[in-house]
Amino acid sequence: MQKRRVFLSELAYALGIALLALGTALMEKANFGVSMVVAPAYVLHLRLAQISPAFTFGVAEYMVQALLLVVLSVVLRKFKLSALFSFVTALIYGAALDVAMRLLGGLPAEGAAWRLGEYAVGLLLCATGVAFLFHTYIAPEAYELFVKELAGRYGWRIDRVKTVYDLCSCALGVLLSFLFFGFGRFEGVKLGTVLCALVNGWLIGRIGQVLESAFEFKDGLALRALFNR
Repeated sequence: MQKRRVFLSELAYALGIALLALGTALMEKANFGVSMVVAPAYVLHLRLAQISPAFTFGVAEYMVQALLLVVLSVVLRKFKLSALFSFVTALIYGAALDVAMRLLGGLPAEGAAWRLGEYAVGLLLCATGVAFLFHTYIAPEAYELFVKELAGRYGWRIDRVKTVYDLCSCALGVLLSFLFFGFGRFEGVKLGTVLCALVNGWLIGRIGQVLESAFEFKDGLALRALFNR
């Protein structure tokens, strides 16, 4: 049996954030629809950026996640330290997303072939990023923490909670699109969003299996207990 190489979980966190930011930026560039998870933040960004260019996609991301963490604290009736760490992750991801958006700003945005390629690569990068984040102890973004904590609080199956959350996020994205841009016009939530919802979970699982067959994830720092509070 081939010996697996050691991969630091802290490095998995950093790489996961970077890949997720690049993948999201590519999917946004393709304009086939972003993932359901980020759709509300993206639609909010599109509307408020018309008022102030400072309201970037990354800023919208960590503002929506901050609100989600407040809702989580109200539901749980307590504030957990992991929520604070999760917001720090949201800030890091938001900054990385804005950098990725600027770096990819010069890519072609016209032509079906280019856009399909950007969407496909973006989807693959996002799934790989999430797969890496599943192999680290550092607090995830608010989206994942909300699902995990809610399922644990009420003893619900996490996959069902995730499905309901994704559907609610998609519905909120559609509602915001109609509210900001009028009925009949979809912004953010498009055909690519539906495709992402259908294949993303399967893709993350397959990539995770490849990573686990090639690497043994170990902590480089003794901080796991701190992030589990």
